Amino acid sequence: MHYNIYVSDPQSHLINITYTIPEIDADVIEIQLPAWRPGRYEIQNFAKNIQFIEAISATDQNLPIHKVTKDRWQVATAGEKEVRIRYTFYAAIQNAGSSYVDEELWYLNFINFCMYTEGRIGEAYTIQLELPEGYQIACGLPAVGNVLKAKDFYQLVDSPLLASESLQKCDYQVRGVKFSIWMHGNLQPNWWRIERDFRRFSREQIATMGEFPEKDYHFLNLILPTAFYHGVEHHNSTMIVLGPDDEGEGLYSDLLGVSSHELFHAWNIIRIRPAELLPYDFTKENYFRTCFVAEGCTTYYGDLFLKRADVFTEENYIKELQVYMKRHFESSSHATQSLADSSFDLWLDGYEKGIPNRKVSVYHKGALVALILDLYLRKKTNHTQSLDTVMQLLWARFGKPFVGYSLQDYIDIVEEVAGESLEWYWNDCIFTSTPLEARLNEALAFVGLQMSTFSNGNIQLNVMDNFKAKLQRDKWLETVQVLTAEEKEEEEE
Repeated sequence: MHYNIYVSDPQSHLINITYTIPEIDADVIEIQLPAWRPGRYEIQNFAKNIQFIEAISATDQNLPIHKVTKDRWQVATAGEKEVRIRYTFYAAIQNAGSSYVDEELWYLNFINFCMYTEGRIGEAYTIQLELPEGYQIACGLPAVGNVLKAKDFYQLVDSPLLASESLQKCDYQVRGVKFSIWMHGNLQPNWWRIERDFRRFSREQIATMGEFPEKDYHFLNLILPTAFYHGVEHHNSTMIVLGPDDEGEGLYSDLLGVSSHELFHAWNIIRIRPAELLPYDFTKENYFRTCFVAEGCTTYYGDLFLKRADVFTEENYIKELQVYMKRHFESSSHATQSLADSSFDLWLDGYEKGIPNRKVSVYHKGALVALILDLYLRKKTNHTQSLDTVMQLLWARFGKPFVGYSLQDYIDIVEEVAGESLEWYWNDCIFTSTPLEARLNEALAFVGLQMSTFSNGNIQLNVMDNFKAKLQRDKWLETVQVLTAEEKEEEEE
């Protein structure tokens, strides 16, 4: 399979695409544009941005093409062994899952506009980019010049791309893995500080999980002049859009938080994936009830790793915990839906505000129930078992062999680590809408924290002056990594 992509008029925001389908042996073929994208579990109707489409033969003869669904086309091949689909796609949105082109930047999420031929989704792809002279490419796909290679459609559409003459870049290595941080926008990065902090949390994550799933990883950052916060995970990269570009320390804190979160997704959801999502079915909703594991645990760990890696202070970390609490309790503490049901309903309205008191956030409540579980396991085992152990077992049994896990698999592993049935946890935290305050404060007391609620709806997280609890808090937040001599030298430098 081959794609040729060019932009004839950057001001129009239109991408010109030719999709070449070789070795055809059927009178009729069907081509499918994805209806959704990994990392965002809602139907997105990318086909609405296709302005024009046609099918032509190898001799430039038009072939019959017509829609059979909102994002699927049927082509009569007339006996041709090769067919080209030519179309234009409107790319004028800048978020972490969109595409955008202008005179200065190509930002491409291939899942927005690349199609696959029914029955051939597993074939390799070549992508030829007709880029302006002097453009650099930032992408997780292997490239030779302006030609990218993908082993199959799944890899292609899980590899976003930035291309521009003004890209800025910093590389670093941790435990044999090459990391690249790419920046596009109106800013002067403090690369020394960025490299130090990214190296620390990358090292902490790898030390916790034992190994990294890929040989290289790319942080792709689009920094806007307007307020924005959005990140999306991919198999060996993440696409992050932040702003405003003049925010200073606030922008840097956002960059650290979202980057640590997205990096942990390299294990949790990219490889440790719910069975319902393996493989992805891009034609329809892929319902699953474990997004509180995929997003909730990742949200919890994103900031926890920053503290363990000494990128955040304890004060910074507790402040972030308070943010999750405020977002949950001030907006959905009286929601009628369980966390598992809200995971399932992401496909319905999970990314919209929705009606009052119906759903909960798989991110915010998911992070809080992950905290409850982690602290319970630590208290029960004097820190010898924890949520770390759960994630390590999920990696060993499901992520590394890349087989999907079920909700029951997650329950079984948690209870194996706990050494007991945790019916109270599943009932109060996952499968009902029982208020969390009591369970949360019970867990927090172990590490000397207490959440207070006020009549005006405000939430405050207090640190208790207790020596014994402080010792437990230090064990909870302590680093896992053991530095090699070379890494110690890097830290000293």
